Amino acid sequence: MSEPKSKKPKKSASKKKTVESVKINKEELENLKNEVALEKDKNLRLFAEFDNFRKRTAKERIELFTTASKDVITSLIPVIDNFERALKAQNISDDDGIMLIYNQLKGELEKKGLKEIEDPKGKVLDTDFHEAITNIPAENKKDVGKIIDVIEKGYMLGDKVLRYAKVVVGN
Repeated sequence: MSEPKSKKPKKSASKKKTVESVKINKEELENLKNEVALEKDKNLRLFAEFDNFRKRTAKERIELFTTASKDVITSLIPVIDNFERALKAQNISDDDGIMLIYNQLKGELEKKGLKEIEDPKGKVLDTDFHEAITNIPAENKKDVGKIIDVIEKGYMLGDKVLRYAKVVVGN
């Protein structure tokens, strides 16, 4: 009968092979560390890009909700102008039906974010809010470059100008 072969030398030989296969030289280790660092950097950049995308879309969504009715409100501004002209032309008290309807319309638009640009008479022309229609000779030197009259009111929706105030400037 043949003797059974002992398994101990085989185990140590296989262990030796695995240890040899695991041994890596320093250059390979540095390369692997560099690759891991690059992948971490890519992951971090991707996460930051996604976070910026999420913040940008949230901001755009908020802007969309605040300006969703922009077209409707813009088309109603001339109606407000005509109401004001009619109220100015006729002597109407605050209790008249037309005045109540005007106040209700204006109140509802203000709830949606519509604001009048404050009366600019006597102030310096600001092209961010005013549009100079014409120049007229100023009565005083202090009125030169300032707004003399307002032809048409300006309106803002939130912090954006819907319609610039049309003004007359003294020169």
